[in-house]
Amino acid sequence: MLSRASATTMIPVVDLERARRFYEGALSLPAASMQPNGNAVYSLNGATVALYQRATPTTADHTALSFEVEDVRREMGALRERGVVFENYDLPGLKTEEGVCVLGSEKAAWFKDTEGNILCIHEDSKR
Repeated sequence: MLSRASATTMIPVVDLERARRFYEGALSLPAASMQPNGNAVYSLNGATVALYQRATPTTADHTALSFEVEDVRREMGALRERGVVFENYDLPGLKTEEGVCVLGSEKAAWFKDTEGNILCIHEDSKR
């Protein structure tokens, strides 16, 4: 039954070593476990994220991965110190101010990894 199965978020990357430096350096994830198939796998507080190499860059225009944090602005500061650049959006129903979008009880901020994947940090004040 899938409701009891563990799930893995698969993130495509062109340059696996460059991506690993970003995820382990800028995002401060623990060192990846390298799998026999070449995937770099991160175990994160009950979640699994795998980077897999492919020849062409991603063309996705949606959030591939979002990290829930306690304080979006504090986390943004720490990430910026490690070179992460946050996106700004001005779209119908989605506008950022200083990189942060407020959506009801949730605050979110988006950035891209070295491979063009859109990542997010978010906080939910109702939790």
